Amino acid sequence: MSQSPFKFANSDAKLPGDGSPPPEFTIKAPASTDIWAKPPSTTHFSAPILYKSIPLKSFKRVRVAFNAPWEQNYDQGGLILVLNTADGGQKWVKSGIELTHGRPHLSVVAKDNWADWSLLGVPSGGGAATLELVKEKDNSLWIYLVEGLQKSPIREVTWVFEEENVKDLWVGVYAARPSNQE
Repeated sequence: MSQSPFKFANSDAKLPGDGSPPPEFTIKAPASTDIWAKPPSTTHFSAPILYKSIPLKSFKRVRVAFNAPWEQNYDQGGLILVLNTADGGQKWVKSGIELTHGRPHLSVVAKDNWADWSLLGVPSGGGAATLELVKEKDNSLWIYLVEGLQKSPIREVTWVFEEENVKDLWVGVYAARPSNQE
C-alpha cells in the first residue's frame, strides 16, 4: 500500500517542495486560526496543517525543528498528530511553541473529548525548538525536547495508540494565530 503524499488542511497555499517538503519551509498562519477545544462549546480546527496520512499502527516517530517571530498572544506552531475516527470525529495532540504570558513556551495540547494544555518555558528563552514525538515500547506517545544529543521528556500521552476505529492518522506541522490581528 503506497503512502499518500503531503497535503494541506485548512489552507489553499501551494505545497512546499515537489511532493515532499524541503528541509526548510514556511507555513503562514492567517489571523483567527486555531486548533483548540474547551467545554462547554468552543471547538476550533482552522489552522493550516501540512500533513501526511498514514495508518495509526505504522507511526514510530517524527522530529521537527521550528522557529518563528512569535508576536501576538497565542501565536503557535509545531507538530500535530490528528486521529480521524471512522465516525467522522477527530482527536489530536499538538506540540510546539506558543506565545503566552509574554514569552514563548513549549506547549503540548492533547484532545480526546476536550483539550488540555501544558506549558514549559523554552529553555533557551528564544523562539526556536526541536521536538520529537515517539511511540515508545509501552505504546505511549512521548514528547521530547531535543537539544543537541540530549532528549528531555516533556510529556507522556497514554491513549493515542489505544484508540479504536481510527481510519487514519495525520502526521504534520501546523501554525496558528488565534488573534484577529494580521
